[in-house]
Amino acid sequence: MRRGPMGKAWASSLVNALLRRFQRERKGLLDAPDPSPEVRWLFPPWLLERLRTAWPEHWREIVAASNARAPMTLRVNRIRTTRTDYARRLGNAGLTAHPSPDATHGLTLDRPVSTAALPGFADGLVSVQDAGAQLAAGLLDARPGERVLDACAAPGGKSAHILERAGGNLDLTALDIDPARLEQTGHNLRRLALSARLVRGDATAPEVAWARTGYHRILLDAPCSATGVIRRHPDIKWLRRDTDISALGGLQARMLDALWPLLIPGGTLLYATCSLLPAENEEQIRAFLERRGDARAPAPESAWGVARPFGRQTLPRKGGPDGFYYAVLEKSG
Repeated sequence: MRRGPMGKAWASSLVNALLRRFQRERKGLLDAPDPSPEVRWLFPPWLLERLRTAWPEHWREIVAASNARAPMTLRVNRIRTTRTDYARRLGNAGLTAHPSPDATHGLTLDRPVSTAALPGFADGLVSVQDAGAQLAAGLLDARPGERVLDACAAPGGKSAHILERAGGNLDLTALDIDPARLEQTGHNLRRLALSARLVRGDATAPEVAWARTGYHRILLDAPCSATGVIRRHPDIKWLRRDTDISALGGLQARMLDALWPLLIPGGTLLYATCSLLPAENEEQIRAFLERRGDARAPAPESAWGVARPFGRQTLPRKGGPDGFYYAVLEKSG
């Protein structure tokens, strides 16, 4: 490497030459096709292509938000306090937050903190839950006294919210196939002073007591590609493969077909994923409706997110919710 005044002059001359060349060829360089989109966007090509196809007007915003830091949103336990009162508690603790526009009990912190720093967390006043995930309980709309099944319930955030909305007065069964995650569900419910029947089981193969009960409401938070929550789990985009989508779609279909008979006539099944891909969302519901003559999917009467066939979708955005798809399925009476 050249050093001294002559070396500095040589380096300066080289930089100036490169800048002049860039100015001459600027348009061609910027307009040239990107030879490596996975490097430019930090996304695998197969997923980038699926997002471009599914969301031609939004894919850039989705990718940018997925590569950014996720916000920390809280769900206030309405049985114990109000959003206004809890925001005041946060202020007294030196923390600031703003109401989440579409989540009735949501507060998004201006700065993420540990749960130990949240006033009343250990006493069940509040939980950490994304604003998009908080939409599920309102769409399911379980009423006091009803029998509810939360399939694939772990770690229990949606189960807890469903119970909170009904004042804890529900006969709720929280089902999950993973015993460790089911144990975490129980821990979360106990912290909130809520109770549910915890059952280890396979949602594709209903059996024993939980399968013999007619449910008024069923939440199927289906296993999916998790492409709507990449900013919380960045490894998803590199570990997931294009071939996984078809396999997940088959699992989702088996769950829908297995759980539907457990719903009473006039009941509601809420299908939810944290996916952005139509194959797991509207295409899945379209195929289900073609298989079942006793099901219909009325469009949710909501203004949040983006209207999609048979449901609505939230998209990852800066400071906003993760990506969730919801379809409300009603069983004819």
